[in-house]
Parts: sequence; structure tokens; C-alpha cells
Amino acid sequence: MQPRHRKKININLLIPFVVFVLFFSIMFWQKYRDSREVLITPPKSDAESIRSVTLFFSEDGTHLARETRGVEPCDNDTACLKSVLDELLNGSVGELAESVPEGVTVSSVKIEEDLATIVFNNLFSEAMPSGSSSEILAVYSVVNTVAVNFPQIKKVKIEVDGNKTGVLHHLDISDPLTPDYTLELAKPITSEK
Repeated sequence: MQPRHRKKININLLIPFVVFVLFFSIMFWQKYRDSREVLITPPKSDAESIRSVTLFFSEDGTHLARETRGVEPCDNDTACLKSVLDELLNGSVGELAESVPEGVTVSSVKIEEDLATIVFNNLFSEAMPSGSSSEILAVYSVVNTVAVNFPQIKKVKIEVDGNKTGVLHHLDISDPLTPDYTLELAKPITSEK
């Protein structure tokens, strides 16, 4: 009779052992399958890769107006600032007029704390139409564009290659400038009834 009792003990031990082995085999199989599985990253949508910037152009030769457009993202503030200025120099895509003379390029950009120093080629002063209004619109289209898109920048120093005086024809740009949003044409406020 003892042999029968022995078989029962072996079967009672065998069932938990088989369950244990099956459980861990399934876990190892899943781990192996997951490690071999290639994860597919969804492509970035265009909306994620475009950032919005605000540019200032001349509206009527006496005021500035804002134009918003999407541009490619960039890695750091200096590269972003250069990218925004290049967009400004490309001109308006709408009905606004260029405020900066055609052919002007950015020679260099430097950001130090709350000051941005922008160096333009000599066409910034040489190709500037005569008159202090043109100079003010050109300078403040740059200053306001920088200040709106980079709130950490409070002052903008504009330099021109080859211009040691810091003076355009009429406007003194030797000191850093702060934005002046009073140059924008105020939109009339309409009341709805």
C-alpha cells in the first residue's frame, strides 16, 4: 500500500512544479518577444514642427503693423533670433511694405542677458531711404520684432558694418534701444450692439 501513497505525493508535487515552470516560461517568452519588437515612432506632425513668430513691417510709410507667420523650430536663442531676423529681411508675405531696405543681411547676432546685439551689413545705412521716418520704421521694426518674439530681451543694440559713428543719416543708434509699440497704427475700437 505504500507505493500508492508515494505516487500521490509525487503527483501533488508535480502539479505545482509544472504550473511554476509554465508561469515563468510565459513570462520569459513575453520578455523576449517585447525585446525583439521594433517600436514605430509616429512622425511629427507639421503643427508640432512649426513655431509662430510676429514680424513688424511698414503699413503706410508712417506706422508699423504686425504680421504673424510660421517658421521652422531652432536649437538655441541665438539661432532662433537669426532665423526671425532673416524672416523679417525676406519681407512681408501680405500687403505690408518692407521697412528694412532690400539687400540688407545680418552679419552677426549676440545675446548677453537682456541685451541683443545685431550687426547688419552696410546696406542698412547706405540703402536706407532718406528721411528720419524711414530710419525710425526700419530700426523699430527690428527692435520690436526682437522684443515681441524674445521677451527675455529688453534692449537691442543695432550696429552697421563700417559705421563707427553709430548714426544713420538722422537717427542715433549708438545706444541700445527698447521697443516702441506706439509706432503701430491703433486699430479703431468698434462697439457691438
